[in-house]
Amino acid sequence: MTERRDTIAVPPTNQPSANVLDADERSVQALQHLAWAEAQATELPDALKVTPRVCATVAIIGAGTMGAGIAICALDAGLKVILLEQDDAALERGRERVSGHYQGRVAKGKLSLEAAAAAQALLTPSTDWTLLGQADLVIEAVFEDLAVKQEVFKKIDAHARAGAVLATNTSYLDVDAIANATQRPQDVLGLHFFSPANVMKLLEVVRGTQTAADVLATGMALGRRLKKLPVLTGNAFGFIGNRIYNAYRRQCEFMLEDGAWPEEVDAALEAFGFAMGPFTVADLSGLDIAWRMRKAQAATRDPRERYVAILDHLCEQGRLGRKTGAGYYTYADGKRSKTTDDVVRAIITQASAARGITRRTLAAEEIQRRALLAMANEAALLLAEGVAARPSDVDVVLVQGYGFPRWQGGPVFWSRQQDPATLEQDLQALVQAAGYGFVLGEQSRLRE
Repeated sequence: MTERRDTIAVPPTNQPSANVLDADERSVQALQHLAWAEAQATELPDALKVTPRVCATVAIIGAGTMGAGIAICALDAGLKVILLEQDDAALERGRERVSGHYQGRVAKGKLSLEAAAAAQALLTPSTDWTLLGQADLVIEAVFEDLAVKQEVFKKIDAHARAGAVLATNTSYLDVDAIANATQRPQDVLGLHFFSPANVMKLLEVVRGTQTAADVLATGMALGRRLKKLPVLTGNAFGFIGNRIYNAYRRQCEFMLEDGAWPEEVDAALEAFGFAMGPFTVADLSGLDIAWRMRKAQAATRDPRERYVAILDHLCEQGRLGRKTGAGYYTYADGKRSKTTDDVVRAIITQASAARGITRRTLAAEEIQRRALLAMANEAALLLAEGVAARPSDVDVVLVQGYGFPRWQGGPVFWSRQQDPATLEQDLQALVQAAGYGFVLGEQSRLRE
């Protein structure tokens, strides 16, 4: 039996809704909206406007790509940094990452030798956990695994001084589960840096159930000192950014089963303004990252929900993305193939057949609209759950951390430009396309 897939209505471009702005005017308003939103994002609610704790020395646990990047941010801000690793070899690799960054800046004429030397003089690489006692703020930047992070926090709890702020650089794990590994959960918060940490401006500051107000104030103040845009978020899976990106990616996977090829989805979203489409991004990041997360969630996944296993099948065949020479696309000499190959198309075609879907062509406009509807819907759910403090924060996170085109304003701004009746109709079609378990948010929340 063939599953019915309701299509998303795309208004003809020569018949805009009454509230739809001219494209140039919309871009100007989008940029104005973001400038205002970014100023608002760094402001804490009145109840949390307290004096931050002193933060002059930062300890970073983990000297990998992320840990080294965070260390560079802190050094550039004039903070003393203790970079901690488990063994001398890992520590030396981390020290070389930091040193290599400054050497590169000097070679390009972007930093003087004196300034580079002054920054690196603030760095103390070590394998000695007792040095944590000197830190005002400890940032854990180890492998994204809950059990691993909990073990690290037990050690942090044993060595960090009383009153130190303890932060986890997790991108989607439960901050409360990590905080509860210590005897002082009130001192724990999430600081979700984006990679590369010394380049990306976004910093999600995650509030745990017991996080103290002055700890959150310290996290926000640190973000500003590091010249980042700190955005407060509640403790929920994926926080703001990964939660919405996950909904976006999932909708794009639905469209593969419905009839689109990865290159068609990527091209449509790049035409909208994204620097890269979702499947190109997935290949670049490594498909095994999402695969690992999916396997961790498998035990709690409701079998009635629509689940697309295409990525899983690619990983099972060793296609982990650019790093293995093949993922959704193939790579030769670092260059991506223009189209997907027969292996990928066979996996996708089989996935459609297994679900009883008759594949059809999806126009670029439908691909764009479905992806944006999924984002806007998830944004409404985040507002309802209190994960995001204000609608505009969602746009700041998506633009600064996930490549949403700045001149398009963000998913909240986009939603506000749509005719409400058409938007609701298309969201209902999205419910039908997604199937069981899809929760419909109230778009009126994005207009508050």
